[in-house]
Amino acid sequence: MDKFDFETLRDNARELRHNVKLYRDDARDHADLLLQKLKLQDYMEQKREDDKLKKVLLTILAIIGVIASIAAISYAVYRFVAPDYLEDYDDNEDPEEDDDVVVED
Repeated sequence: MDKFDFETLRDNARELRHNVKLYRDDARDHADLLLQKLKLQDYMEQKREDDKLKKVLLTILAIIGVIASIAAISYAVYRFVAPDYLEDYDDNEDPEEDDDVVVED
């Protein structure tokens, strides 16, 4: 019968243990990279949602600003074009002179 070569078996066991350790380290590195990639994707998705919210808010504020400026311009044009009804009244007129009532003794 052949003799077992214990040195060769030990070397093979050491090599197997070393390979398993390398595979485990590679798997751990791949898992870490996958977690980092998932975190980055979550961050990018959250950033996109924040950007979308900012765009909507900016659009709403722009619409409100446009409406406010149109209202201000309309009011200014109205004040400029509207007739001044106070010009119809004479400031020198005395309201008591209109009384034509004569008092008799």
